[in-house]
Amino acid sequence: RVGVTGGGCSGFSYALGFDKQYDQKADSRFEFHGVPVVVDKKSALLLDGTTIDYFDGLEKRGFSFLNPNAVKTCGCGSSFSA
Repeated sequence: RVGVTGGGCSGFSYALGFDKQYDQKADSRFEFHGVPVVVDKKSALLLDGTTIDYFDGLEKRGFSFLNPNAVKTCGCGSSFSA
């Protein structure tokens, strides 16, 4: 499940985790490279067009969000404002 929560130094924070629940009215379901992804419809508005990548190197490690809707992001890349 991918989503957005309130908080962080820029206003919104990204949420990423495992979830077995799916509400057909409140969630949208997608599949990317064989991986099912669920996004609640409120978060989907802020995440439209976002690319999520994973890095495992010396300079960069962990998940990275490239969000075209973000007007401002924090230095750590885990929060944004839209």
